Amino acid sequence: MDTRKLTELGACRWELPATGAMKVPVVVYASEALLRAMDDKAFEQAVNVASLPGIVRASYLMPDGHWGYGFPIGGVAAFDADAGGVVSAGGVGFDVSCGVRCLHTGLRRADIMPVQQRLADALFKHIPAGLGSTGAIRLNATEMHAMLSGGARWAVGSGWGLEADLERIEERGQMLHAKPGHVSEQARRRQRDEMGTLGSGNHYLEVQEVTQVFDLAAAQTYGITPGDVMVMIHCGSRGLGHQIGTEFLQRMVAEAPQHGLNLPDRELACAPIRSELGQEYLGAMRAAINCALANRQIITHLVREVFAEHLPAARLPLLYDVSHNTCKVEEHRVDGQRRALHVHRKGATRAFGPGHPELPEALRGAGQPVLIGGSMGTGSYVLAGTAASEALAFSSACHGAGRAMSRHQALKTWSGRAVVDELAGRGIVVRSPSQRGIAEEAPGAYKDVVAVVDAAEAAGLARKVARLEPLICVKG
Repeated sequence: MDTRKLTELGACRWELPATGAMKVPVVVYASEALLRAMDDKAFEQAVNVASLPGIVRASYLMPDGHWGYGFPIGGVAAFDADAGGVVSAGGVGFDVSCGVRCLHTGLRRADIMPVQQRLADALFKHIPAGLGSTGAIRLNATEMHAMLSGGARWAVGSGWGLEADLERIEERGQMLHAKPGHVSEQARRRQRDEMGTLGSGNHYLEVQEVTQVFDLAAAQTYGITPGDVMVMIHCGSRGLGHQIGTEFLQRMVAEAPQHGLNLPDRELACAPIRSELGQEYLGAMRAAINCALANRQIITHLVREVFAEHLPAARLPLLYDVSHNTCKVEEHRVDGQRRALHVHRKGATRAFGPGHPELPEALRGAGQPVLIGGSMGTGSYVLAGTAASEALAFSSACHGAGRAMSRHQALKTWSGRAVVDELAGRGIVVRSPSQRGIAEEAPGAYKDVVAVVDAAEAAGLARKVARLEPLICVKG
């Protein structure tokens, strides 16, 4: 990325002033090295987002930012319905509410290593993974409607999990105002057999060891100590979310002229928040959020079953579950006034600071856990939201390392077998149904997660609490 047009505002904070059709500036959070390595297309997309009606304050790009569909991945933008603001399916993404949840186990590395291979095999067998993967659960029409309305709360009520889990999930496990009636039959068909499955791409289930603790007070609040074994689950709304994104993007493109929307990029398709189409998309998107929350809840139950069989001493309470790829109505202070805004986070994570009333009481003093997933051989992080993030980016932070090369490039660079062997040499066991998928998701295909996390902390978006490194990875 050419940085000559940018003004450095502070540590890892850069701005492009609003010019031409832009209604607000673009603000990028990144070190100079990360900024220079960003693809120009991601920056162009952030500029296009800055031209949309009703956008508030700025178009933001996180340290893991890279090119996406319409909105850049790592993009954050908030819109005010009272100012003619829009909702964009491209600003949410196709994998609606893709997210990460993190579980304690109460175990240490020494407990895992004697059964590492057997545990990996059992997790791989019990939790379906891969493109088009299906599970043992088959929802009828009544159950599908209940799931789309109830999210993780429905899953717990159906026997997949514990009531205590719900307190540690965004929206307490259920996204309100979902409208299953706006979810098409095709989307429902695609999801009917996919509950409790990881899917493909960058989704995974990892057994990880806490190798570093940076913030002792926050770590104590979160119940994390060095040497702890944790489990991270990264997945989303599977075929249903993708179908919703596809269908509404097509409708938004077709209806843009009647709403007076002159789009700089058809992939930036959107609709006024208060339009019939905008409200229908929000209702369907919220149903997809519930689908993702229910999916991760069922997978949690399946993980607990595997641990109960192989490591019966394990206890797997939930630390937290956080979504990416959402649009949520939140109150934020703008120009000294509280305003209800539709905050799009695409490949970005909510990061409420200490004391926020939406957080569970037990975690409130430290701020929201922000879960940053790595890629097989790279470390993952637990961060904590900061009070400063409210003013910096509507309480948002990065969500992962972010791709440094395309999947096509990765396939030309690595073989799946070579990646598995290299990780095995480091003591990391990988299970996947696809050697191609492993090559596409090779650790080297991603940015340096350390640099991304350090930039987020330096900018004030979130602060480092702990680093976790994989022992077992089940890869989609």
